Amino acid sequence: MVAGNLEAALPAGADPRRYARVLARVHEAALTGAALPSRPRSVIGASWQRMRQLGIDPDRGAERPPLGPDQLEARRRESGLAEALPTLRGGLVSLAEAAAHIMVVVDAEGRVLWRDGSTPVRRRADGLGFTEGVDWHETAVGTNAIGTALVARRPVQVYSAEHYVRSHHEWTCAAAPLHDPRDGRLLGVVDLSGPAETVHASTLALVDAVAKLAETHLRTAHLSELERLRAVAVPTLSKVGGRAVVIDPHGWVAAASGLAPVDRVALPSRCAAGRTWLPAYGGCVLEPLPGGWLVRLVDEEHPAPTKVVLDVSGARQAVLTVSGSGGTWSHNLSPRHAEMLYVLARHPAGRSAAELAADLFGDPARTVTVRAEMSRLRRHFGGILAPRPYRFAEDIELVVVQPEGSAQVLPYSSAPGIRGIGRAGGR
Repeated sequence: MVAGNLEAALPAGADPRRYARVLARVHEAALTGAALPSRPRSVIGASWQRMRQLGIDPDRGAERPPLGPDQLEARRRESGLAEALPTLRGGLVSLAEAAAHIMVVVDAEGRVLWRDGSTPVRRRADGLGFTEGVDWHETAVGTNAIGTALVARRPVQVYSAEHYVRSHHEWTCAAAPLHDPRDGRLLGVVDLSGPAETVHASTLALVDAVAKLAETHLRTAHLSELERLRAVAVPTLSKVGGRAVVIDPHGWVAAASGLAPVDRVALPSRCAAGRTWLPAYGGCVLEPLPGGWLVRLVDEEHPAPTKVVLDVSGARQAVLTVSGSGGTWSHNLSPRHAEMLYVLARHPAGRSAAELAADLFGDPARTVTVRAEMSRLRRHFGGILAPRPYRFAEDIELVVVQPEGSAQVLPYSSAPGIRGIGRAGGR
């Protein structure tokens, strides 16, 4: 380990060339089904297993076409990463040039958006097809730090024959995820890549530190935006009768009137002016403001939602949809929250904090983490979740859409349990 939970690809004190030969033998044995001379790291072994299940060609990958210039520019604008780019470049490009590396920034789908650093290494990357606009997800080019970090949702370093595709064995790479502090959404990954002989254990820690610095910059920018919205919110709320709140487009609260203060309100995936239903407040009216929304609470004219759909069929995004006579509301879930809701769906009678900790972490002692996460979930979805024990509320119809695309529909209050549904996402 290089720092905290960061796992270096090269063991401390190991000779890089000798270790690369060991990895090559392990890689070949894994592909041919022979006995492994040693086990790969868990993050690599899990990725190799995914590649075999997907049928990725270990010699060529999936060879997906790159984006055109207009598509690439559109991706850059929509990625949410442009604002973090100066911080990433300032922290990594000069080092990349000095250490014979390139800095690469990809979006959440694995598309390479920007590339900078050593000119000779960029030319070498061109020969590999590692250029702007290409798809560098695991599903396209096999195990690699960028694609594997996107799947594992944590910093990853990959060295030599740990790459699944043989043509990548002459490379080493270290990548760290970048998240949007406003909603926790995965924005993409920043990576340092270079020739295998340039491998160094500290590279992963450096990339992770710069990624965190970029996220801090995004968080500071968001706080500034929220402060500007607050200047609009206070005089607006003074003219509004009854209970109301002013929020930004991501649900962060700028000011409230007649309501207990909360940090954030869960919003539908797509907001529109007019009547809606929010789990935190029930029936509401949304009115647009510069930089956000005015949310007016109204007397509930409709009964509580009667149908909840937990869709975990997507490989990269789980969605919770709530429907009732008041309309339909959908919200994209983080992998952690998707997994917690999935566990509750499997246990209609409910789970204690210790039971949930055992389900999620294999450790019933991690109740503090579970209670904190459940508190966040109940702030967002209080109308459909109940405490003591944690469970979905009674008298709703729960639908779980399985990974293969089928669904199970159960009146929740009498459901015996939901079986045969895969995990709702990584952590």
